[in-house]
Amino acid sequence: MPLADRHGRPLRSLRVSVTDRCNLRCGYCMPEEEYTWLPRRDLLTFEEVTRVVEAFVDCGVERLRLTGGEPLMRGDLDVLVGMLARVPGVRDFALTTNALLLARHAAALRRAGLQRVTVSLDTLRPERFRELARSDRLDDALAGLEAARAAGFRGTKIDTVVMRGVNDDELDDLLEHGRRVGAEVRFIEYMDVGGATRWSPEAVVPRAEILARLAATHGAVRPAERQDPAAPADRFVLPDGLEFGIISSTTEPFCGSCDRSRVTADGMWYLCLYAQVGTDLRRLVRSAAPREELAAAIRRVWTGRDDRGAEERLREVARKPLAEAPHLRENPHLEMHTRGG
Repeated sequence: MPLADRHGRPLRSLRVSVTDRCNLRCGYCMPEEEYTWLPRRDLLTFEEVTRVVEAFVDCGVERLRLTGGEPLMRGDLDVLVGMLARVPGVRDFALTTNALLLARHAAALRRAGLQRVTVSLDTLRPERFRELARSDRLDDALAGLEAARAAGFRGTKIDTVVMRGVNDDELDDLLEHGRRVGAEVRFIEYMDVGGATRWSPEAVVPRAEILARLAATHGAVRPAERQDPAAPADRFVLPDGLEFGIISSTTEPFCGSCDRSRVTADGMWYLCLYAQVGTDLRRLVRSAAPREELAAAIRRVWTGRDDRGAEERLREVARKPLAEAPHLRENPHLEMHTRGG
């Protein structure tokens, strides 16, 4: 039997951040001018990351995703990928990236054993990319997507955070681009987590509206026959057969089936994106605790898990961003670029 929390949710998916640094400054994640960074001495070494992952696998984890910040800013990431690819029990091994550096590293990551990539891409328009991400490197991101296909990656996803008045007029363009590069687009509702200090309910484009817009231009949209109950996205099909997903964490949370948690680059374990407090795994790792002791600590925390963070946020009457900028500077672990998406 898989390890289950108090709501019967299994521990199956783990997201491991390898750095809190990022080479973009997207407005929904890092809109501020200054940030507090994790001390480099606190970042887990590749060997320590591998020890943590092995302990989680002992507890039932079988899906592993590397995140950031931007994970490709961590030097020699293909070396870590090779180490983790050899951990028995990991059957799905993926990476989330903004793809700016992916063209340079895609082939090496594939050779090292990475199975899939998800590319965060919120616009196809250079001037909009510059405004949203404070970068002129849209061409690098698009080249990264092409490089992923050339390297032999399959099952590639494009994740797009949809924001009203910002990029919600690009739904069709993004779907068509995904079709061209062989990647499935997943539209993500704008979430009030981490560094989303400018979040407001009015900026959210809910799943129902996304589906209505696509139906108006394409015809009836139907649910896909193939659904992964453990995945955060509900999948749909356009009349011409193109499949896409929607992650509706803000308006239609899926807390009841959530099987994922996150470890930051410095070894803090968070059970929910909305969690205010985490578990310090670095302390155990650096005290030379045996693998069995680390796994036992993971079991104790997970079996006591009782959070339903997105559902609790949904019930708030006057919903505001989870944290304001001063709070984030005092506790950088609340940042999305620190704990990983």
